[in-house]
Amino acid sequence: MLSQTADFTHFNDQGRARMVDVGEKAPSRRTAVAAARVLVNEHTFALIESGGMKKGDVLTVAQIAGVMGAKRTPDLIPMCHPILMDGIDLALSLDPERRSVEIRATVSCDGRTGVEMEALTAVSVAALTVYDMCKAVQKDMVITDVRLLHKSGGVHGDFNREES
Repeated sequence: MLSQTADFTHFNDQGRARMVDVGEKAPSRRTAVAAARVLVNEHTFALIESGGMKKGDVLTVAQIAGVMGAKRTPDLIPMCHPILMDGIDLALSLDPERRSVEIRATVSCDGRTGVEMEALTAVSVAALTVYDMCKAVQKDMVITDVRLLHKSGGVHGDFNREES
């Protein structure tokens, strides 16, 4: 097993999981953008849009939850480094054609490791919050399309998802 794990950065000499030491890496500007979608029915969509959900303003609460989620990423994902993030921006919007809540997070830092997981956690927590706020009126909502759209910085370079 040791020979198979030699090329994997998250395994130690005994083949056990470890958090990678990034101390020797030079800090660089890093940005990540992630997105997610929550599909709802017509009634739920109307309640979100009108602000009529009993638990309150769905989009505002989900936005705050997403920011909190990004900040808690290393507490949730075992091998993520605590990162001093410079900015976390969540945008939630309603798409009437899809009957969906569209969620987009942009996270940035000057650091030694990327912020992709923070952006992905932000949209995931925001989507779960939309579900929680609306579950009293709809149980069959679908959280879908959680994805990284863009990342920049670091030794692996930039990534841009092509979406149709």
